[in-house]
Amino acid sequence: MNKPGRLMPLTMSTPAASARRWPGAFQSRFFLALILGLLWIGPAWWNRRILYGMLVWDVVVFVAWIIDFRRLPSPAQIAVSREWCEPPSLDLDSQVVLQVTNHSARMLEMSLEDDVPFTLAGKLPKFRVSVPPRGIVRAAYTIHPTTRGDIQVGRVFLRYCSPVRFAERWAIAELSLTVRVYPNLREPQRYTLYLVRSRQIEQEKRLKRLLGRGREFESLREYRESDEMRDISWTATARHGKLISRVYQVERSQSVFLIVDAGRLMLARTRPPLDSRMRFSVPQPAQQSGSKGLSGDAGPFVADGSATADSTPPPLMKLDYAVNAALSLAHVAMHSGDTTGLVTYGRKLQSYLPAARGAEHLRHLLEQLALVEGESVEANHALAADCLLTRHRRRSLVVWLTDLAETAATPEVIEAASRLLPQHVVLFAVVGEPELRALVARRPDSPTQMYQYVAAQEIIQRREILLRRLREHGALAMEFLPGQLSSEIVNHYLQIKSKGLL
Repeated sequence: MNKPGRLMPLTMSTPAASARRWPGAFQSRFFLALILGLLWIGPAWWNRRILYGMLVWDVVVFVAWIIDFRRLPSPAQIAVSREWCEPPSLDLDSQVVLQVTNHSARMLEMSLEDDVPFTLAGKLPKFRVSVPPRGIVRAAYTIHPTTRGDIQVGRVFLRYCSPVRFAERWAIAELSLTVRVYPNLREPQRYTLYLVRSRQIEQEKRLKRLLGRGREFESLREYRESDEMRDISWTATARHGKLISRVYQVERSQSVFLIVDAGRLMLARTRPPLDSRMRFSVPQPAQQSGSKGLSGDAGPFVADGSATADSTPPPLMKLDYAVNAALSLAHVAMHSGDTTGLVTYGRKLQSYLPAARGAEHLRHLLEQLALVEGESVEANHALAADCLLTRHRRRSLVVWLTDLAETAATPEVIEAASRLLPQHVVLFAVVGEPELRALVARRPDSPTQMYQYVAAQEIIQRREILLRRLREHGALAMEFLPGQLSSEIVNHYLQIKSKGLL
């Protein structure tokens, strides 16, 4: 598993070992030689003694196989390493490099298979490489994680032979490792660069003074008729012999709490609309024989495109979109000087991080978000509200990422969020259903499509009524499409900051 303080999985290197008790097999030219020996059957129709010649031929072929097998280097003379080019991130392409070092004096033709689960790569990575004597070969393949959390990566299997191709040996490189797949790590950087700078966060970092309705002390001045009685400083009034008022400014350091629902409704899988989907990929190196490796080491480099899934990756869970949005907002809030806390819950509380700031705190928050697990039961929303009300009393912006069940009664999550409104500013974000929007936008052409159209429209209206009910209590309640969730959450956070609603 990753060491504390680092996101990149460990680069492991180990000598190969024998795959089984009899780690050998026959290669293609051995069978070709046996087939050629069948030519002795033709003359044997006239003289059966010629069959002894075929027997001698077969013995020679088997002796050649034994000689070729014994000349193959032992697995201990082959070293294999696995290197990760960047931390595995959900729904992002990244590269993994296998390096094979041949310590023997023989040229080897080798087949490699890396035991990577389907959640990382759609196809089992396979390579055919030629390793020169005392040489190095590097082979790369692309992974596209579709699941967050800890994933077990297995061993590397080798089959190698000499250019004679009579015998081959089987070996295993023990490179088993638990790899942690994080939420999308590129979204926070993108929003910090293109949104934070454009919304005057730099002014707050330069400690620009903003007068407003905040409660952070700024200065003293003489009393004015528009001042409230609670703003009068009676100690300063006694010293100066006249009324003196306190002037407050909008707090530059505020608290943002992220509440992520991991209940059954968040297990639904969906795809964002094509116009809102942004995919990242790592450029593939050109396949050239004798080219340099990724790190500049001498030796050929092989990039096998067959290791990448041919089909479109499976849709993500709503929980994954919520986790990505929470990480993006936490990253932006840290750059704007705010403290960030986290609550993740299902039927029970999964994690709680008090509000804090700094790179170390952001790392802890990232680790907790990576380990959020969806539960197939209804989430206990009241538990999340009680946790925040009892452990965090300072007025904060609470961003609640969840989904709604289309019921006639008021869902428990709305009642729980309403309990936070007297003390906090609540941004209630519901992960929307692009499929429902697509059904409503399409003109029905048959009775079946008409039924689907009416049902989708009714569901959308129910969800809007529930959100409107929460808005009437003072919350900022909205529904966002999955592909726009992160950007919309960040935009609303920046608007709340600029208006001084906290």
